[in-house]
Amino acid sequence: MKKTKVTFGVDIGGTNTVMGIVDRTGNIIRKESIPTNAMDPAADLFERLFNKCSDCFSLLKEEYELVGIGIGAPNANYYKGIIENPPNLNWGMVDVISIVKKYYDIPVALTNDANAAALGEMKFGVARGMKNFIQITLGTGLGSGIIINGELLYGSDGFAGEMGHTTVIPEGRKCGCGKRGCLETYASAPGIKRTVFELLSQSSDKSILRDFSYNEMTAKKIFDAALTGDKIAQVAFKFTGKILGQAMADAVAYLSPEAFVLFGGLAQSGDMLLFHVKKYLESNLLSIWKGKIKILLSGLPEGDAAVLGASALIWHELESKSL
Repeated sequence: MKKTKVTFGVDIGGTNTVMGIVDRTGNIIRKESIPTNAMDPAADLFERLFNKCSDCFSLLKEEYELVGIGIGAPNANYYKGIIENPPNLNWGMVDVISIVKKYYDIPVALTNDANAAALGEMKFGVARGMKNFIQITLGTGLGSGIIINGELLYGSDGFAGEMGHTTVIPEGRKCGCGKRGCLETYASAPGIKRTVFELLSQSSDKSILRDFSYNEMTAKKIFDAALTGDKIAQVAFKFTGKILGQAMADAVAYLSPEAFVLFGGLAQSGDMLLFHVKKYLESNLLSIWKGKIKILLSGLPEGDAAVLGASALIWHELESKSL
């Protein structure tokens, strides 16, 4: 019997690491999760991860053939196959490809999680058939992956596509990267929370958001308040959409994508955010692009997106190189 080819898609997070066995069409046959144990050495994680992979695949090897491993991780360098000083992981520099090859002698590819998400969208999501688009993840930060002519844009060193760390307000908010005024300090879940507290301090308007401490405040609470007509919450969404839309217009001038694909919790606020994003994108575009750029919500299930993105990475490698 001919076996179905599958890959391991692996997403390494600061808290948990998720692995899925994924076929060429994006069907997740089996998914598992283990704690990352961020303070332990990387070698410990990979030993536990691949023991888990082996256990999972041992039950399936009569039907399936494992042909590659794709890994998404913070600060992952596609060209070098290493993870470089990842935030929230006590690792330093880790040669991931060499470690993985100790367990499986099959093709392996590594990139950061935002890039993997873009490839997942192109292969399994709403960007199927597109060759030029930008994926933006609006979560605890702002991640982005850029697809140009059907290929992920890595740049000269493997780190291209960091839209979240472009400067949108000079000398603006302090960012975790050390700079000031980065896009992700405004257009992200923590960013809109910071906006709310700035608005509350500058206004005497009544707002149910005054009942929450900074640690209690979430993007979901701000969204719920906006739905009830809370002025502070609605202004926060307008300001966030304005900043993001303007930044997207700048990206269009450089890259001329046919679409932006938005993913993450903040993107799920729908027109509360997207109305303003579209307005300020359009108002800042050159006339040659007006009315042409689509804004789409991700077509990947949120709980599976990371695994599908990592799997799409290695499927893309296998298919483009005919491996």
